[in-house]
Amino acid sequence: MSASATEAESSAAAAATKSSEADILVRAARGEVVERTPVWLMRQAGRYMAEFREYSNKYPFRQRSETPSMATELSLQCHRAYGMDGIIMFSDILTPLPTLGIEFDVIKGTGPVISTEIRTEADVAALADPATVNFDEDLPFIREILGTLAKEAEQAETSLIGFVGSPFTLAAYTIEGKSSKACLPTKMLMMADETGESKCMTQFLDKLAIMIGRYACHQIDCGAQVIQVFESWAHQLSPAGFEQFAKPAAQKAIRIIKEAHPDVPVIYFANGGSAYLELQRDMGCDMIAIDWSVDMAEARKILGPDIPISGNIDPTILFGTKEQIEQAVRDCIDKAGGPGKHLMNLGHGVMQGTPEEAVGWLVDECKRYKGKDA
Repeated sequence: MSASATEAESSAAAAATKSSEADILVRAARGEVVERTPVWLMRQAGRYMAEFREYSNKYPFRQRSETPSMATELSLQCHRAYGMDGIIMFSDILTPLPTLGIEFDVIKGTGPVISTEIRTEADVAALADPATVNFDEDLPFIREILGTLAKEAEQAETSLIGFVGSPFTLAAYTIEGKSSKACLPTKMLMMADETGESKCMTQFLDKLAIMIGRYACHQIDCGAQVIQVFESWAHQLSPAGFEQFAKPAAQKAIRIIKEAHPDVPVIYFANGGSAYLELQRDMGCDMIAIDWSVDMAEARKILGPDIPISGNIDPTILFGTKEQIEQAVRDCIDKAGGPGKHLMNLGHGVMQGTPEEAVGWLVDECKRYKGKDA
């Protein structure tokens, strides 16, 4: 064989490998065994990056997330730097709430603040009809952001991730009005629902489920290839509370997505929900993401071999040494079943103050690791 033929074959093989890796995250999220363990990180677009802080220190959150040029740039910075296997849109789980008439802002140093009060069935009835929301009219920036990111992802031969908040999390955020330690007003509405005194909670969850399901479908129509559903307030729920309120609402939202887009993988992440992981086996999604408070091997046992899994390195590991980070990556992959058997992520988001090089070490080791016997 001539040298030129050998070079051509090598180039073709390299191109095929690169092309096959373009959708490695999507295939893994569907539950396929893939060539290596793909990786992306929650809050990979975040304040740990100096480049990101140039925007966050200057512009308020909603301006950044709702201005297409800014949101696109903030989504792409981390991928350019570290080459994760997916680009996730820079946005917030609260972004679609105004489509129902729920107003919010994100205050620096305080976090999200919601001014619309939901306490009664009448309050819920006064909200917009989630079945008739026009997302292009109400959130015109989403199509532009995802459309641009879809082109960037295709050019970079990677995947585009969209995301939504789960109905219970959005309900609790709205009812509390801001971050809450005890979530007491929300739990009082849950108890009133149980006694029949007020059906405000279930009615609100139902409206949110319809809106969230349709919003995720809108993101897919705009270019998203994977959707992650964030149950960010799962830690506020007992197993019984999850099963009675959060789970049915999340299942309804997921069902809306899957009925419209059966081939688009949906990942469900209940932060703080590892205490009732067994209740998440039948969410109707394609993959369960787990937080860092459960051992990956134990999570595998609880969920069973047929449920695809994502996670779950402790984010604080990224403040450790290069060797500690690389070992955590290898341990996580091994406990998940070996390379290509799960989707690597943290068990929560990248923390502010995380050394930038640490993120690169994690991503590089995940892509490099071939298993114990390699």
